[in-house]
Amino acid sequence: MDSTTPSPDYSLTMDQCWVLLDTEAVGRVALIVDSHPEIFPVNFVLERRAIVFRTSGGTKLWGAITSKPVAFEIDGYDAHDEAAWSVMARGEAELIESQEEKDAVDALLLEPWQPGEKAYYVRVAPKALTGRRFKVNRPDLWTTRLSDPRRSTFE
Repeated sequence: MDSTTPSPDYSLTMDQCWVLLDTEAVGRVALIVDSHPEIFPVNFVLERRAIVFRTSGGTKLWGAITSKPVAFEIDGYDAHDEAAWSVMARGEAELIESQEEKDAVDALLLEPWQPGEKAYYVRVAPKALTGRRFKVNRPDLWTTRLSDPRRSTFE
């Protein structure tokens, strides 16, 4: 079995999760803010087996550095294999303060997508990393929404 083939129970190994994380640029960070969950889309890079994103001061930054624990999630669909997958990391977030560490992240081309200053670098070091992949049902040609990515298998 190679590093991208799921195990028979569809669970992904930790290495498979890291490979998938490395193929994506956008994920979602889930935080507890004012006693309720909030989810924020972020673009990110992997740096030393950790997920790093940049943000401005505000709700996301405050939630990331005060919320224990945090979760991070990505998902996708492979039209060729007709399979969907998701990866979830759980851990704690920490503010990167060292300029040397910020420079290392910048060297990985972590460029904010949203305009405005994103001066704060946040690292999520997973304590748990899980994922799964599964075959999706074949879409019905006549009733499946046009935006459903499964349609690409018969278009």
